[in-house]
Amino acid sequence: MSPSVAPPSSLPLSSRPAVAAGPRPPAPSLGRLVLRPEAGSALGLLAVFAIFAWFGGANFLSAGGVASWLNVAAGLGIVALPIGLLMIAGHLDLSIGSIIPAASITTAIIAGLFGAPIALGIAAALGVGLLVGFVNGLLVVRTRLPSFVVTLATLFAVAGLTLGLSILVAGSTSVALRTEGFAKAALGQFLGGRFQVTVLWWLLAVLVAWLVLHHTRYGNWIFAMGGDAESARACGVPTERLTIALYMASGAAAAFVGLSQAILYNSAQVSAGQSFVFNSIIAVVIGGVLLTGGFGSVLGIVLGTVTFAIVNQGIYFTGLDANWASLIIGVLLLLAVLTNNAFRKLALAYSARREGDRG
Repeated sequence: MSPSVAPPSSLPLSSRPAVAAGPRPPAPSLGRLVLRPEAGSALGLLAVFAIFAWFGGANFLSAGGVASWLNVAAGLGIVALPIGLLMIAGHLDLSIGSIIPAASITTAIIAGLFGAPIALGIAAALGVGLLVGFVNGLLVVRTRLPSFVVTLATLFAVAGLTLGLSILVAGSTSVALRTEGFAKAALGQFLGGRFQVTVLWWLLAVLVAWLVLHHTRYGNWIFAMGGDAESARACGVPTERLTIALYMASGAAAAFVGLSQAILYNSAQVSAGQSFVFNSIIAVVIGGVLLTGGFGSVLGIVLGTVTFAIVNQGIYFTGLDANWASLIIGVLLLLAVLTNNAFRKLALAYSARREGDRG
């Protein structure tokens, strides 16, 4: 019986067998870059930015103009990242529209109405998001119902609970909140008097999502689930645990946005957050993520979020009626879906051709 030998990758560099140096892999060509998931969203962002920079002029390009859409992108982007990962995995989460105000009201009632430490309010708000996310994931994997149906149900259920408990406990649908010190500095201040500190949290979230999706086995599992959940399960991917974890991440992100808004604006409203439901999905789709799952990237989600924010806020710098923004976003969404499908077909054809050449 031959002795076991450790694989080369587990040996120290000095102990690994020498490998003859081969030719370096070719640098990414323009054609390969075009086939990436974020290619369409990058082109869309450049076009949208150029149009609004032309019509908006110096005001749009000023620090105040950039802050107007970057602040919107930050709040939306924190929510859109886990929504994007869920969509790549083949799921949806509509409940974020109720988690945001629920977390906001929870923070305001505990730290504002009851006067408890703000840390306790923040922990409770994040706990609400994690709990709703866990329930969403558990219902999806146990009932096998479409995630659209499950999260639509929790959207209304959590909204009703938030409204009822807010009136019961606070006697109002709005609760005031005053914070100072570290919590205000970390979650509710404006950098340079213009940029919300949430922008920095968004960048941190982008880094974490990028590492998870593109540099860990969990990212491979997410793509596998979106491609074919049954095949992924047969190959040993823990699809149920991963689904629950993704929903909990989505709930936590929505709760974070809700509590940070309460701290930033010194109040919480039970009606806040509903716009995030479809805005996050629109941003993700514009970013190149397919509604059918299995295709997308973190960079694309970021580009789609910025594109949406520019259209949403840039219209105010053009002198046009702000109501046209909804029309532009609708057209962008339709074009994004058509473009995403086209780029995906090109990518699949390119992969098939390479496999044929190898064979």
